[in-house]
Amino acid sequence: MKKIVMLVLVTALALVAIGCQPQKTTLDVTGSDTMVNLGAALAEEFMKTNRNIEVAVSGGGSGAGVAALIEGRTNIAQSSRDLRPEERARAAARGTLHEIIVGWDGLAVAVHPSNPVNELTLAQLGQIYRGEVRNWKELGGNDAPIVILSRDTTSGTFVFFREFVVQERGQKRDAEYHPDTMMMPSTEALYQEIARNPNAIGYVGLGFLRPTIKTVGIKADDASAAVLPSVESVLAKTYPLARPLYFFVVGELTGALKTYVDFVLSDKGQQVVRSLEFVPIR
Repeated sequence: MKKIVMLVLVTALALVAIGCQPQKTTLDVTGSDTMVNLGAALAEEFMKTNRNIEVAVSGGGSGAGVAALIEGRTNIAQSSRDLRPEERARAAARGTLHEIIVGWDGLAVAVHPSNPVNELTLAQLGQIYRGEVRNWKELGGNDAPIVILSRDTTSGTFVFFREFVVQERGQKRDAEYHPDTMMMPSTEALYQEIARNPNAIGYVGLGFLRPTIKTVGIKADDASAAVLPSVESVLAKTYPLARPLYFFVVGELTGALKTYVDFVLSDKGQQVVRSLEFVPIR
């Protein structure tokens, strides 16, 4: 009888202990492939000291993240581009829309290391991607066709580059990527093709720069000096191809969601941003 009483007591204490444990909250973060490694690093650092909040990060492109936010399938949409007007209206219809800049990215233009071309103006870059310049010799390079690489249409980088370079900041609103442009399914695939193909040109985020590809200096116009992408040149606003990186949230910014956003914007969170060679907000 005494053993039975003890067993009941231990069981009861165990149940009380389980009941006292705070429930784990899960936050879903999805979107930009450019930001997916950054998001994973932020989540990992955050969860070291916030063990009751799990942050699950996935990519798929800014468009996929924004669609998930609008449909209520994610807590945070990571995006390397601003919302389109129709997206903004649909998101705002679900509740208060929060637009939070969590860092900056310089978009690097890269070629194969054997390519002798070292710099391009923004105008020349637009001509390449519209198919108006088709051979590297027109730019001081080898007599070889230019192989144009781009991220696919789900990518925020695709949208930013089209609006900023292909359409020359809205001055050529009907302009599009040349039909021969190779649309790559991920930044990693685009990087691999540049490293393999001596005639290729493409664009990647600063966090994806590696020694096996060559970064091209970019000139704002013919009279400007060429500037290479770096944390320092983006912070100094001297690099012409830079963009903000966003968190989009719908609804009240409270509880675990606020705790995570506050961490990302804190000094500690911004150290993570810089450690991945993106540019912090301050």
